[in-house]
Amino acid sequence: MKIYTRTGDDGTTGLFSGQRVPKDHLRMEVCGTLDELNGHLGAALAGLPDAKVSKSIREVQSQIFSLGADLATTVVDTPRISSHEIAGLEWEIDQMTEELPDLRNFILPGGTPAAAEIHIARAVCRRCERLLVTLARAEGVPPDSLRYLNRLSDFLFVLARYENLLTSTPEEKWVG
Repeated sequence: MKIYTRTGDDGTTGLFSGQRVPKDHLRMEVCGTLDELNGHLGAALAGLPDAKVSKSIREVQSQIFSLGADLATTVVDTPRISSHEIAGLEWEIDQMTEELPDLRNFILPGGTPAAAEIHIARAVCRRCERLLVTLARAEGVPPDSLRYLNRLSDFLFVLARYENLLTSTPEEKWVG
């Protein structure tokens, strides 16, 4: 099977519905940013994080693909991302937070290579969330999409801290 189709050579891309939109359409900006987010999580895995962190990253990567599928069309009968995935993120956040020291200061992104990449993924997630807010105002999106991205950025922040905890890597406090 060839990877290229030539159908996008005119600057358009196809949604799952078959509709063609410009490649710079806001919906495609959101999907592209999700792809970028997923790439950063793949880079975090290449940083050889703790096994618990690796497992969490792989689960989230799959969810991000599901969210991308939900957003790659204007009509979603049954969204792939729902309150179930959001509750799962919240549960994991709560589990990790129990083990983490209380956060009394802002911390600088960094730590292990994996944790640093997770911090970058969190920032990309926040950008994607901002784009999705704009898209939701213009066209509408599946109802739990925004909630998922908001919770995912919280999850990634805690996950980066957790990776540093599991590897005994100190967090650097922001001194402003």
